[in-house]
Parts: sequence; structure tokens; C-alpha cells
Amino acid sequence: MLTRIRILPENLTNKIAAGEVVERPASVVKELVENSLDAGCRDIIVEIEAGGRRLIRVTDDGSGMSREDALLSLERHATSKISSDDDLFALSTLGFRGEALPSIASVSRFTLATRQPGAIEGTEIYAEGGRIKEVKACGMAEGTVITVRNLFFNTPARLKFMKSAETEAGHVGDLLTRLAISRPQVRFTYLNDGKTVFRALNGTMEERVAALLGRSIAGALYPLDAVVEGVTVRGLVARPDVSRSAAGHLYTFINGRFIRDRVVQHAIFQAYRNFLERGRYPVVVLFVEVPAGEVDVNVHPTKHEVRFRQQGIVHDIIQGVIEEALRPTPWLRQAPSVPTVAATPQRREPTVSSERVAEVRELLVNYRPAPAPIRPFFQPQPAVVSMPTITAEEPARPVDRGYFSRLAIIGQFHASYILCQDESDLVIIDQHAAHERVAFERLKAQFAAGGVEGQGLLFPDTLELSHREAAELNEHQEELRRMGFDLEEFGGTTWVVKGVPRILAGKDYLRILRDTLEEFQAVGANRSVADAVEEILTRIACHSVVRGEHPLTSGQIEALFAQMDTTDFSTNCPHGRPVLQRLSLPEVERMFKR
Repeated sequence: MLTRIRILPENLTNKIAAGEVVERPASVVKELVENSLDAGCRDIIVEIEAGGRRLIRVTDDGSGMSREDALLSLERHATSKISSDDDLFALSTLGFRGEALPSIASVSRFTLATRQPGAIEGTEIYAEGGRIKEVKACGMAEGTVITVRNLFFNTPARLKFMKSAETEAGHVGDLLTRLAISRPQVRFTYLNDGKTVFRALNGTMEERVAALLGRSIAGALYPLDAVVEGVTVRGLVARPDVSRSAAGHLYTFINGRFIRDRVVQHAIFQAYRNFLERGRYPVVVLFVEVPAGEVDVNVHPTKHEVRFRQQGIVHDIIQGVIEEALRPTPWLRQAPSVPTVAATPQRREPTVSSERVAEVRELLVNYRPAPAPIRPFFQPQPAVVSMPTITAEEPARPVDRGYFSRLAIIGQFHASYILCQDESDLVIIDQHAAHERVAFERLKAQFAAGGVEGQGLLFPDTLELSHREAAELNEHQEELRRMGFDLEEFGGTTWVVKGVPRILAGKDYLRILRDTLEEFQAVGANRSVADAVEEILTRIACHSVVRGEHPLTSGQIEALFAQMDTTDFSTNCPHGRPVLQRLSLPEVERMFKR
């Protein structure tokens, strides 16, 4: 009797496996370089031609293989990485399945040359379409050289899906960048059509990132290094102004393996939610180390996805560590602080030159405001500048203040922007965004402490809701109370508003309350209650501060700056828009062709 089920021949099963492992030339490079790293190499050279279609060669100085191991490595499911079920849940290597080499060899003309340390000679194996054609001894340096020629020569249908040589080479370059960042102690060289694309020398992580991502990005990165509940989080996070329009500069690694994990990415985005507008993505190099038994890396053929045993805890740890690094806005705090008086009496030079003092005083004396009927766009604030009295007998003793309080205030522009001088730079501050950040952080602190300050209404309002809105209000009464809303059920779907957040007094609080109920409706589908609460507090803060033109006195500006110095995430409003912009003196001079 004929059977309909057949055992597939080995060459066909290898091609099917190749379909999972070998998507494009970059996939081949990934598997080969990961094997080289697992072999303990210190130097890797990757060469490609025609985008990898004509040639891929990976050379390393790792441990190499004996003749017997080299032959076994071309058998399916042959690996030195695991030997029992337990090893699958305690993986410490990049490769482990034993499918890479036979799968690659099945769709190419494949040469493996390898030599162990101390061996007299090496072994060279040539295979074509998965069939071994020749095995011989060879002379070579210690390590392994794998050459892949004519990729997909025997599967022409796969060639239709390959992109141009330039595109495929770009994918290889991106892949090698990720691998090189993950192993700064290993030298990487990448050659495309005989030209060196990059050569990354071994060094520190900061040096490797600077070499591969550019000095401009490297100068905008700030370090992470923390251990929380057995989870190690280290790496580099960038200030928000170097953000990108896509997530291509998120370099995330779990136990040394590059991954694209939604849990990790969401934690990063949540940490940056105070800085970035929608559609912008941060630049982050993140290494997370967890016990091997707490993460499963064998959930996807390409091993780009992982599954954490306790993903909520890992998510919160990553988010918390990044937030703590970003909270004090270190890119502002890097400004040189005002020197303090030494413990032992010393004669010190004045921090402000007498010539500069005289110059500013003269400007203030000669300053005349514009006539009252005419409102200038540029409004000077002469009372802001307070010059210290400097004498030869007693040097100035300035108070060490925060970044914003140290700025020399020039005035207001269009009653909306505050102009300041920071050494030789012109700093422009959006006063609405600054007020919004201060209000938002105050609301967050009050909410976390038990409740936002409320204000009772002299004449309560009634609010008629839909059944769905009423259901959301019933479910989230506690959160609404902590936000400062005092609500009482009137009957049916009608509620009485007896009190509102004090910060919204006199504002359109009924509209904000309805928007709040809309935010709560999204809870559970794609966001948590905490996310919804933060979005609502952002909205309350935005509506609570004055918009448009609003003249400020010198004292009000100074008070605002003092608040900004004690406010977290102070360089961006809650929506992610920047609070300040900076123009250097050379940039201003270029505007005037100087």
C-alpha cells in the first residue's frame, strides 16, 4: 500500500533549515561571526563581494577545530554548545542549535579551513550544495576561515528576493555594527568589494561606540551602571536632541546577545516619554544581564526575540535605571559649576572682571524702555542683572546655583520666550514649556503622595455621561480622587462635580474630565493605568499654565528658573518638546556673515 507521508531527503531538509537560518547574506555573516565569538577569538575579519552574493569570508583567530570536529560541524544538529535538556535553559553562547553551517553549505559553494592551537596543520573541507566534495590538510594560522561563494546558486527562487548589492552590504554593515558594539574587546574589520568599510580596534565600550556611531553621538551619551534584584543594567543613553525618526539606533543586548524585544523597547520608550515627541526614537546602547535560567533565547529561529520568566520585573528595572540617569538632565549639569571658597584662606581672582562689571552697568544706566503705547517684540529686563560688589580686599563669594539660575537673563521676546546668555552662547527658553514641566512634576509628586491639591466649587456642576463613560468613572474613582476631582453620583449616568484640581480652577475642567475618562477607556487594551494617569496629568498641566504671550517680571523669571533647577527632566515639556534651544556665538556670527 502506498503511503502519502515520506521522509524528506537530507539535502532537502538542509535547504528547508536554510530557509529559516539564511534569509540574506547578512544572515550568513551573523551565524559565522557568532560562531567566531563563541570560539573565543580576539580578531575577526569579514569580507564580502557583490553584497555577499558572490563572496562572504569570515576569518578569526579563535580556538579552531580538529579534523573530526570540522567534519561533524557540517552535520545537522551537531554542536559543542549543549549536551542535555538543562543546557537549553542555561545558555551562555550565541549559537547552539548546530544548524548554521550545514544550512549555509546547502545553498552555497562552501569552504571551511580550521586549525587548533598547537596543531601541526589545519583541515580544509569543500562542500557544494551541501555535499562534501573534498577534505584535505592545509597550512594556515591558528583559527578558522569560512568562505561562502555563490550564495543561493542552487535555489534561484531565493535570488529573486535579494536586494541590490548596496542594500545587502548595508545590512551586513548594520549587523556587524551591532556585533562589534556587543564585544568591544574584539577587533572587527569589515571589507566590501576590497575596500575597508570600518576597522574597530579593541577598547572600551565608549571607544567602540564612538568609532562606530560617530564622535557626535558619542559626545551625547551618558553612562548606565546598576544592579537591581540580580539584574545588571549598563550601557549608554543619549540626550533627547540626538533622537532619530526610526528605532535603528536602539542597540539592546541580553546576556551579550543582540535582541529586538518588545518588553525591553517599551521600557526604554517609557523612560524617554518625558523627553521625546511621538514618532521620535532615542539613541541607546543597553546591556542587560540576567541569570541564564530567567530568560529563554530559543523562541525564534533568528534568536532576535527572547522571553523573560518575570518580564514585568525586568521591564520596570530597565525603565527605572534609565529614568534615574535621565532625571537630572546631565547634559545641563555638565556646565562648569561656580567655584566655591576654599576651606583654607586663599586670595582668589574675582569671578567677574571689573571691566565686564563696568560695561554692564553702563548699558543699564543708558537703557531706556520703549514708550508705553508701543509694545516691542523684544522686552529687556534690566532689573534682572545683579552685579556683585567686587573689592580688592574681599573676593566675591558666589552661591553655587543650578543651571537655569546661573543663566544671565537678557529679556523676553514676544512675551513668550526668555532670552539668556550662557557664557558665549545664546539660550532661548520656551516659557510655556518650562511652566508646563514644573506643573507636571508638581502634579506627579502630589499624586504619588496621596492626592493632587483640590479646590471645592462654590456652585457644583453636573456632568451627563454615556454608559461607557459612567462605567469608567465608577471603575477609576480612586484615581480621579487622587487627581483632585471630587465627584458624587447623582443618578443614572449623571454625576455632580463638587471639586476639581486647584491648578484647574477657572479652566475648562469639565472638558478635561471627559478627556480623562477617554484615557481610562484605553487601559487594558494597549496601556496600563499608570500610563493613563501620566497622560492625564500631562494634559492637566498643559491646560493649567498660561499659553501665548504673557509678560513676565524679572522676579517671575528668576522664580521660574529656581523651580526648573529643582525639577526633574527639566529640558523638555511633558509632551517631549524642548524647553530650550542654544545658539553658539559662531552660529550667530555666521548669520551676519562675520
